[in-house]
Amino acid sequence: MNKNIFHILVVDDDDRIRELVKEYLEENNFLVTTAVDALDAKKKLEIIKFDILILDIMMPGESGLSLTKEIKKKNQTPIILLTAKGETGDRIHGLELGADDYLGKPFEPRELLLRIKNILNKIQKPLLPDEIYIGSALINLKKLDIKKNKKTIKINPQEKKVLEKMLEFPGEVFSRDDIGKMINISKERTIDVVITRLRQKIESRPKNPKYLQTIRGSGYVLWIE
Repeated sequence: MNKNIFHILVVDDDDRIRELVKEYLEENNFLVTTAVDALDAKKKLEIIKFDILILDIMMPGESGLSLTKEIKKKNQTPIILLTAKGETGDRIHGLELGADDYLGKPFEPRELLLRIKNILNKIQKPLLPDEIYIGSALINLKKLDIKKNKKTIKINPQEKKVLEKMLEFPGEVFSRDDIGKMINISKERTIDVVITRLRQKIESRPKNPKYLQTIRGSGYVLWIE
């Protein structure tokens, strides 16, 4: 199977909704398995590892809330709950049990797709280690410092935000506007100053940077060896 194809389990006793969701998600390149109730879902969970579960709360037999509680005790597979309009208490309870999101019925399939993509973006986001090297500079985002040439240099919260985002996406070009939004600054000159200071703290030769480079007309990029 293509590693980029995500497998989703849709659990709903309503045949129409179940098939509608299955068809729509398959059209958007997901692999979809369905179950008519919690018991059916458990059988499939025993043999298949799913990337996301979509559970209806109100089902015959065991409810989606009870199933959510049981699943979250064993693993952290993301769960989206489908709730009837006005079931505020159930929604809150579902989130307390560990559900990752909820969607009220009736819903647009496109909204469900967006919620699925938001969850996948979160779980695919790489976790940065506490310490990471850029060249000879050892960066500790937790302690807000950089060790280079046997010296410890402090970084401020603005610099941390920029580094954090660029380290998550090495090789990606960030425009001045992108960086401004990260640190809530609109003046291009101030943004350039932030980058210049980071270069001085990271690079061995800040005026001829090897890692934090300018892409003329586009913005800045961070390369990691």
